[in-house]
Amino acid sequence: MKIGLLTSTRADFGIYLPLIKELSNDSFFNLEIIAFGTHLSKEHGYTINEITTQKIEIKHKIKTIPQGDTAKDISKSIAITINKFSDFWDSNKFDLVIALGDRYEMFAAVSAGSPFNISFAHLHAGETTLGAIDNAYRHSISLMSEYLFVSTEEYKKRAIEINKISENVFNVGALSIDNLKKTKLFSKEEFKDQFNIDLSNSTILSTFHPETRALEKNEIYIHELLSAFDFLRDKYQIVITMPNADTMGLMIRQKIEQFAREKENIIVIESFGMKGYLTCMKYSKMMIGNTSSGFVEASFFPKWVINLGDRQKGRILTPNIVSITIKKENILKTVESIENKELPKNCNIYGDGNASKKIIKILKNLK
Repeated sequence: MKIGLLTSTRADFGIYLPLIKELSNDSFFNLEIIAFGTHLSKEHGYTINEITTQKIEIKHKIKTIPQGDTAKDISKSIAITINKFSDFWDSNKFDLVIALGDRYEMFAAVSAGSPFNISFAHLHAGETTLGAIDNAYRHSISLMSEYLFVSTEEYKKRAIEINKISENVFNVGALSIDNLKKTKLFSKEEFKDQFNIDLSNSTILSTFHPETRALEKNEIYIHELLSAFDFLRDKYQIVITMPNADTMGLMIRQKIEQFAREKENIIVIESFGMKGYLTCMKYSKMMIGNTSSGFVEASFFPKWVINLGDRQKGRILTPNIVSITIKKENILKTVESIENKELPKNCNIYGDGNASKKIIKILKNLK
């Protein structure tokens, strides 16, 4: 079976990794990686290097980087991606193409393939994020896909509502749990050698993306968050990873960079890579932000998560997550309420860490 695998960001590649290894090690499959989006952007860390350092061959590289972060820039990027992938799909044939998540770049690549009747398999279907336009992209990808793979029974029900073909919807759990169960994370000492960050210090890990359904409020939101961090840095080491290439993402990047300049206990990282990021999460006191990793990966340890605003609204809230509005006083009050509180047990609802093997078995039975 010839498989194409679409990867457009550091985040989806990190999730894909156990599946890529399983596909690569099975002679039944001929896997070709298709890298595009911010993987090829130097401003976003040129994360294509994270793929090659894993000794994974990248068969196809397609440059589709947005020129800026305005709505027009993102819209143009969608158009460019569709245009470039129309040529790509015309000259490359696959038995199945795997797409993951809800990014606009992934939506564009899949949209370009739909007139070619390409068979797509969509991973992490059925989820909901009401504060982001990505919600529409995710469900659109599902509608254009033949097979849907979901991470929980609740998401399976929603995915069936979308495509109406229950026999093509499979609950396999989340690939991120495979990563967490099978990857040997760095020790604190190894992490310090690699990134020059001492996780023996009490640490808050943060990733904050713009709310693409409330663009006019993002400047207020990042101000409130950074104001809270200015207070919390007296007590905590705050590690901030940069946002995705979304509308107003550059504005948030610039605000973070300006804020972090010459401030103690504020550390800004473009990309840790999957292993580094999960290690930082493991040893952090808590997470503050609005990233999906605060829902899936954080449930595994578990970690306290202060989920900000509406970007992830609609996702399942496990007992380790506290959702609040984005105001400085709310953030500080919530940190105070959980910092010495015992974490709930058994928060992981995303499977047993065998998602990749389950997907492989299903794919073999398709032919």
